Amino acid sequence: MKKDLHPTSYRPVVFQDLNNGDQFITRSTVQADDKVTVDGVDYPLVKVHISRTSHPYFTGEERIVDIEGRVDKFKARAAAGEANKEKRAAAAQKLVKRAADKAAKAADQVQTKIDSPSPAAQ
Repeated sequence: MKKDLHPTSYRPVVFQDLNNGDQFITRSTVQADDKVTVDGVDYPLVKVHISRTSHPYFTGEERIVDIEGRVDKFKARAAAGEANKEKRAAAAQKLVKRAADKAAKAADQVQTKIDSPSPAAQ
């Protein structure tokens, strides 16, 4: 068996749900800066936003838990995207026109070469 394969910091840790204050103790290697005393014993404390006691799947409740404002950020990006839709459409038309002009110019150059007699033919 390989030596030093398993982590050495596997210890009891308290996880605390920030939604309802529920705490549970389990073993983990997670690094924690905070400490908490449970039943007279000091444990490292890890704060989580959602746990089994507040997750809608386990509680049967349907609610939005958005501490970092991710839903608001998404809605703002969607609104900005709708506002810029016309601007993007105009830019796309400009690109299509530029490509068509470039293709027409290349076709004219080819046609000019076909129409002009080569010096060897004279």
